[in-house]
Amino acid sequence: MTRVKRGYTARRRRKKIRLFASTFKGAHSRLTRTTTQQRMRALVSSHRDRSRKKRDFRRLWITRINAVTREDRLFYSYSLFIHNLYKRQLLLNRKILVQIALSNKNFFDIISNKIFNQKNTNQIKES
Repeated sequence: MTRVKRGYTARRRRKKIRLFASTFKGAHSRLTRTTTQQRMRALVSSHRDRSRKKRDFRRLWITRINAVTREDRLFYSYSLFIHNLYKRQLLLNRKILVQIALSNKNFFDIISNKIFNQKNTNQIKES
């Protein structure tokens, strides 16, 4: 029988997987089977955590806005603040509100006072 030389397809595939897993520790970067398993696991984790990252940042922004709104007034909270923002049709998202609150606290106070005062004046007019 003549000698059959294998092609390079499998070697190229394994080399690509090894390059992906080159920063992993121990056998996870050296052995082909564990490397492929870890690669699949890493890709699943990265896909899952992309949406989790958005969720976590939104939670952080909400917490920060709540902390800043409760600093000055006793009975004012995040939910009231956002509700009044939407009522006044001030289209500022949470990320921008937090950036304003962190960089320029006075401007954030002006925004919240304007919303709060308009709310109070509307209640007085109605009664």
